[in-house]
Amino acid sequence: MEIIHVSAECYPVAKAGGLGDVVGALPKYQVAAGHIAKVVLPMYRTKFLYENKWDVVHKSSAYLGATWFDYTVIKERDNVLGFDLYLVDINGLTDREKVYGYSDDTERFMSFQIAVVDWLANWQHHPDIIHVHDHHTALIPFMIKYCYSYQQLASIPTVLTIHNAQYQGQMDWSRSNYIPHWDGWQWGILDWHNMINPLAAGIRSAWKVTTVSWSYLEEMRMESNGLEALFEYERGKCVGILNGIDTKVWDPSTDKYLEQHFDIDTMASGKRANKEWLCAEFGLQPDKPLFIFIGRLVGEKAADLLPRAIGDSLYYINQRMNFLVLGSGEPHIEAELSHMTHYWPGVYNARIGYNEQLSHRMYAGADFLLMPSRVEPCGLNQMYSMRYGTVPVVRRTGGLRDTVIDFGEPNGYGICFNAASVGDITQAVYRGVELYQNQMQFDVIRRQLMEKDFSWDISTEQYIDLYKSLVP
Repeated sequence: MEIIHVSAECYPVAKAGGLGDVVGALPKYQVAAGHIAKVVLPMYRTKFLYENKWDVVHKSSAYLGATWFDYTVIKERDNVLGFDLYLVDINGLTDREKVYGYSDDTERFMSFQIAVVDWLANWQHHPDIIHVHDHHTALIPFMIKYCYSYQQLASIPTVLTIHNAQYQGQMDWSRSNYIPHWDGWQWGILDWHNMINPLAAGIRSAWKVTTVSWSYLEEMRMESNGLEALFEYERGKCVGILNGIDTKVWDPSTDKYLEQHFDIDTMASGKRANKEWLCAEFGLQPDKPLFIFIGRLVGEKAADLLPRAIGDSLYYINQRMNFLVLGSGEPHIEAELSHMTHYWPGVYNARIGYNEQLSHRMYAGADFLLMPSRVEPCGLNQMYSMRYGTVPVVRRTGGLRDTVIDFGEPNGYGICFNAASVGDITQAVYRGVELYQNQMQFDVIRRQLMEKDFSWDISTEQYIDLYKSLVP
């Protein structure tokens, strides 16, 4: 079976969040299962682009509204990721360093989608499945069905995976001419609350829709940034498939970023060495439990609660723990977290920004990972932390609910709480501090964590079964 993944992100080519990790891993596992998986991305100006070799495989032109643009498709020559990788270059649009954050992102991703569909229409054969990810590529199923120039592709099954329904790519109807000449009778598929909504159009047009955890699928019928009624209506075509993690990239016994490698048998000494490095680097105290937060500093992740929750924990629990934060996001949250370093020297520090090497070292050296998310479609950080023997401290929502069981319950191994509130977070921290004092129980739980299997193997089988159900 030949599967084409179309995405805005793919690790290690270009990554801004969990989407990149998923698209960088799932195709690799599909290839290992005996299938042909290919990934198509915009050609950002990233380090990966300049470090690898490329062949031009297609050149053509298309319209974005009244603007004629040229595009070039290049293929990575040596299969370094374990699957075929294609990049689409559109001069002046995709040729940027960052994935997102530009004023013309609508034009960037519309032109990318048009170029991908136009290129596929020129293939001598058809792939078995076109699998698109999030709103940046969600108009592809619509264009395949309803754009007159691409009707030859209409018989190809399409799958849309929603990694985060909070972001939908809405645009004004004045930009409807961006979409290549389409059947105007189908305007209602594009429309949601008097705007063109690419994610809503993808949900309506794709043959199947998947979400990245079972609980998130149910939650979207109640909270999905205005699409609740649509998810209720289309529930028959929606399937929840839990994300996995790339256990070759995230492996403490081989991880190239770690100060000291370890496995389940050398967990105690290995984690201790990595923790000592972290504490020395950030001026923390290695004999105290270390709580970390890694992620975007936005309300969705409840990062706005971190300054007070950390401050209250340090004040009311008598500085019996350390905190280390890594992330970037809303400027006022960044400023608060940075400012706190002056008030809590020796027990708190923060690194604003993102650093892949540091994130690996934090998972390996920390005792606890905080994830108080208001919204967490799947969550990969908690799976990474468990792989490295770090206890997840999570709010019961989305994929966190599906992957973490409180240690107070039968066969439990994490710390769970119900509300995204300062009180619930500080209470969970207190439970973590108390657990840390019982080293025998703490070590049993850490070993239990490292025995968990969150690889892509099971999820890959579920995706392949889904594809097979669509292919004649």
